[in-house]
Amino acid sequence: MKNKTTVLLVTLLAFMMLAGFGCGKRAVEAPVDPAEAHLTEEERARLEEERRRQELERQALEERKLEEERLARERERTEVRLQEAVDEITKNRIHFAFDSYELTADSRSTLQKISEHMKRFNNLRLVIEGHCDERGTAEYNLALGERRARAAYEFLVLLGVSSDRMQIISYGEERPLVPESNEAAWAQNRRAEFKVLQ
Repeated sequence: MKNKTTVLLVTLLAFMMLAGFGCGKRAVEAPVDPAEAHLTEEERARLEEERRRQELERQALEERKLEEERLARERERTEVRLQEAVDEITKNRIHFAFDSYELTADSRSTLQKISEHMKRFNNLRLVIEGHCDERGTAEYNLALGERRARAAYEFLVLLGVSSDRMQIISYGEERPLVPESNEAAWAQNRRAEFKVLQ
């Protein structure tokens, strides 16, 4: 009887093990859309290919949108840097000694900064204005103002700014910065100024 029970338990155990192995995982097929149930394999493959194509187009559209946004941000940053350069150029003036058009060390330093902006932004064009104080004749001051503007122009050319991107003009004594008649005012009026054309 003991043998029968042992055999029965072994048989039962073997059966359970076989039953357990038989319940392995089966591949689950994706549910079929009822609207596609009647389609042939070829039609389903074509439909799946169309879905893949649409997904690729969607991804390409999304990438294009992201690239356009990146370029817009880059343009905005460039415009900000350009405006900062223009502001920096136009706020600068260089000054001259009485009856002189010789560049000082400070003037050369200012012109160096202007040249760096001009080389960084190739679309900028510059007008260099020469000015004088009120002493001397109008004709003499127009000629001196031109020599002052030309001194700045030639130094910028030496620094690598293309000559066809700059022009000079002399206002002589016509546009004083400080309209007083004293040494401090005259020192401010003997100058070259810079205007940017874009």
